[in-house]
Amino acid sequence: MAADNTLTNQRVRKLTDVILSDYELGRDVDQIDVFSRPDSAVVTDITLKLLNILYPGYYRERNYRSYNYNSRISVLIEDVLYNLQKQIAIALRFAKDYQDASYETVSAAAEDKAIRFLEEIPKIRALADTDLEAFYEGDPAAFNKEEIVLCYPGFLASSINRLAHEMFLLEIPLIPRMMTEYAHSRTGIDIHPGATIGRYFFMDHGTGIVVGETSIIGEHVKVYQGVTIGALSTKGGQRLKGAKRHPTIEDDVTIYGGATILGGDTVIGKGSVIGGNVFITTSVKPGSRVSVKTQELLIKRGDEDGAW
Repeated sequence: MAADNTLTNQRVRKLTDVILSDYELGRDVDQIDVFSRPDSAVVTDITLKLLNILYPGYYRERNYRSYNYNSRISVLIEDVLYNLQKQIAIALRFAKDYQDASYETVSAAAEDKAIRFLEEIPKIRALADTDLEAFYEGDPAAFNKEEIVLCYPGFLASSINRLAHEMFLLEIPLIPRMMTEYAHSRTGIDIHPGATIGRYFFMDHGTGIVVGETSIIGEHVKVYQGVTIGALSTKGGQRLKGAKRHPTIEDDVTIYGGATILGGDTVIGKGSVIGGNVFITTSVKPGSRVSVKTQELLIKRGDEDGAW
């Protein structure tokens, strides 16, 4: 038995040495300093606490106890500010302007951006309120607005995207995308924080919706499950960075399940209805109705020729 243990220990030491030496090849995947990047668990915690700040009567914060709501929210805001500025300071090192900046410069910039972001909370809550109204008016299955806040994946994804978008506008690296990818993992809805989305945005069911970075979505837009608002081509790779690659959806547009709309020059005109499973790469005039020609449906009895 002792000999077997010795052999096993030797094999473990050898494989450990092999793996450690593999980290020394200088590749992008060989980075081992975990403290030089934002902490995904902390960012998720911040995101959940921000939802608590957005909807104080819906999300419970179990870490704090107080005699009144104002005290509870005040502590929550300070907690978010403290942790958010630390994560922003780490993320700013990935921005060109801060790569070689002093610790004091980066810390001051992180604190400023964290405060400026939190100053936008009333604006974000106003937008979220219009989304809540759109969800309630758009879905007769909704029992009440409480059900939407507590249960609807589309509303959760929209709320997190509203938060992340304001961080994106402040040019905070990494963290906005980490927030929306958390929403993606929870809901199956993938909205890039760079997408510009107007008031009264409604995603019904939601699973499989994709909205690209440079998409522009107007007001009172309704999107069903499986819709892609994406780029026509990404063959240009990083050379396309900053270009308008994704469609513009004007006000009062409805896009039904499975529709794909691609291209930075593609504009879906105001008041249009896009049917399920269509594929669009050119602009559509206002008030259009776009649909796929109905396919022939064949139904055979089990005793007929060619039956399944």
